Amino acid sequence: MNPKLRLPLLILLLSLTLSSGLSQQTAPVRSTDTPPVSIPFDLVTRHIMLKIKVNNSRPLSFVFDTGDKVGIIDIVRAKELGLNLDGQVGVGGAGAGRLNGARVQDAKWSIVGFEDFSQPLSLAIPLGNIAARFGHDMDGIIGSDFIRQFVVEVDYEARLLKLHDKSNFKYTGAGESIPIQLNQQGFPIIEGEVTPEGSKPVRASFVLDLGSGGALALHTPFVTEHQLLNEKSKSIRAIGVGGSGGQSTGRFGRVAELKIGSFKISNPTTFFSEDKSGAFATTALAGNIGQRIAAKFKVFLDYENRRIIFEPAKSFSEPVGRAHSGVALKAEDKDFRTFRITEVLENSPATEAGLQKDDLILKVDDKSNTDLTLTKLQELFEQAKTYKLTIRRGDQTLQVTLAPRKMV
Repeated sequence: MNPKLRLPLLILLLSLTLSSGLSQQTAPVRSTDTPPVSIPFDLVTRHIMLKIKVNNSRPLSFVFDTGDKVGIIDIVRAKELGLNLDGQVGVGGAGAGRLNGARVQDAKWSIVGFEDFSQPLSLAIPLGNIAARFGHDMDGIIGSDFIRQFVVEVDYEARLLKLHDKSNFKYTGAGESIPIQLNQQGFPIIEGEVTPEGSKPVRASFVLDLGSGGALALHTPFVTEHQLLNEKSKSIRAIGVGGSGGQSTGRFGRVAELKIGSFKISNPTTFFSEDKSGAFATTALAGNIGQRIAAKFKVFLDYENRRIIFEPAKSFSEPVGRAHSGVALKAEDKDFRTFRITEVLENSPATEAGLQKDDLILKVDDKSNTDLTLTKLQELFEQAKTYKLTIRRGDQTLQVTLAPRKMV
């Protein structure tokens, strides 16, 4: 099972009340007639990755995440940079586990190419495990404390963030403005409507979580209340799903429709959580709407006016679906070019190919692992095609045929 959805960085919950100093911001110095600042980004396993400097460091890789509040840095990177760490903070998220981190004192981050704006870093937590599942350096996260300083336009097709002056922003496009609430963590909550297969629509509240690479994730209490996992529903066991709190349990299937405002998304792939603790077990929300849905739009995050504008992109009418390989992967070594299978789904293309846990993928058709990234590998395995894989299993080198297909 391709783990791309997954890795939601989602809803980092602080185990203590942070002082107001942790979210203290440095306001941008911009005149009201200044055009928006355009910031290019990379899309890594469907997560927005920005180039960031901490103090005067080399460029680092930070994820842009609406499911996060304060500026966060990987604790190993923080120590490497000699940052001043103080106290202990526990955080959690998707999955049942928690991470121990520390407050960061007297450090600021800025975006490469927009250094006249900066904000404090607030937390340092271990992010190395997430980096392995990204196949890319994962040095930190920025979220709502940054977003609320601007109107942030997210253009997935152009791979650009545009930072508009929030005091002078006027929208004139063909999109639809959806009201939001910002919860105590600063996450944007929108009202939506889910129609389960063979049932009536259910109105509910969702986080728009751009730190999730998935489509729709429904929390355990919502799944249980509406009996969404039953003998009639077609689903497969979810593998490779997790976040800052570790692995999550649940199943992948579909709902008949997700409605946001007047926009209707038919048959989106859906994660039905079975977690008993962590972010996916909360009763406060029905679930999370992630990148696979958000990328159907150009999204304007206008927190000042408590709204998000959804403007349909060219890809809006494309179905939300993909093939499944039946493997979860991680990337190892400093260059992230060693691809290890971490889990294999039963009765899947992977088992039919004879793949096993801990197999290393050396080659896909004529492309060697040095020519691939984890993002590219996952994109290949989401296509219903046949691939010839060269794998290493212990001391053996084997040739197998993998044919991903739609399973839900």
